[in-house]
Amino acid sequence: MSQTLAFAAHAADQPLAPFTFERRQPRPDDVAIEILYCGVCHSDLHFARDDWGMSRYPVVPGHEIVGRVTAVGDEVGKFQVGDLVGVGCMVDSCRHCQPCRDGVEQFCLEGFTMTYGSDDRHDGSLTQGGYSDSIVVSEHFVLRMPEGIDLASAAPILCAGITTYSPLRHYGVKAGHKVGVIGMGGLGHMGVKLAKALGAEVTVFTRTEAKVEEARRHGADHVVISGDPEQMEAVAETFDFMLDTVPVQHDLNPYLAALKYDGTHILVGLLDPIEPAIEGFNLVFKRRVLAGSLIGGVPETQELLDLCAEQGITCDVEMIDIQDINTAFERMQKGDVRYRFVIDMQSLKKTDAA
Repeated sequence: MSQTLAFAAHAADQPLAPFTFERRQPRPDDVAIEILYCGVCHSDLHFARDDWGMSRYPVVPGHEIVGRVTAVGDEVGKFQVGDLVGVGCMVDSCRHCQPCRDGVEQFCLEGFTMTYGSDDRHDGSLTQGGYSDSIVVSEHFVLRMPEGIDLASAAPILCAGITTYSPLRHYGVKAGHKVGVIGMGGLGHMGVKLAKALGAEVTVFTRTEAKVEEARRHGADHVVISGDPEQMEAVAETFDFMLDTVPVQHDLNPYLAALKYDGTHILVGLLDPIEPAIEGFNLVFKRRVLAGSLIGGVPETQELLDLCAEQGITCDVEMIDIQDINTAFERMQKGDVRYRFVIDMQSLKKTDAA
């Protein structure tokens, strides 16, 4: 076992604080990684505050991890010491069910093992995430950082990026398609960039005029103010796909009405019950589809990293020290970040062990 320094949540109503715990020594198929950068996802905040009623404490958040390999197990064949790598939202799955065999481990029939807050499938210990100086992960769930990619801004690609890319890829978005992106936050701005990279014509739907220029700066071809009935009426039955990144309850009916027949509305942000109710008319009379999507599998995530490196696609980030994580959580709660915080984990060295 090795001593690991981290920041952890110890209770739902307490701020994150320094924490030390033991990481396992690498198993035969494991890769040990020194963490260089870790993105801050809204899921980290939800988990730290037990918003979903499933947190166990203490918990070390963080599932947008970029680092350098420091050791490998005897059976590891894809990585060697010194390699730059990434770890996303998963660190294990059953590996034998149909979804796992298909490379969509996020839909593992036995449930995938989360990077933090899950029971390890082998020893039962609680997984702990990337707000720490190191992590040990099976090589199957380790991603190769392609040459030339900016490491700090690549960290959120492992969650925000793949969450938006996976449904675009799955539903075959390509040149000639019209894609609406609902919301312009951490997920939304990546959705715009990736839909454009796939050749689509992209329209951002936002509630505020303040986001219009931002949306265009990120590559949006058009911007619609969703609270303006005239603008919404003007785009009725226009889109092939809606990528809905909004994480709170909102009315889906106006966006469904903006889809062509056979159009697809994809939820990637909302986990709560849909309110207000969906009007069946909006689905039935145009054969529209309401769908959902969850992160992405290992092969797809590697594909995305390679695409981002080739096309120079990055996530817009604000760098912080780990000591500022509680302030970052407060700002994130208020929507005061453009568009993702990333922790420089070297700052952890300035923290006394606890």
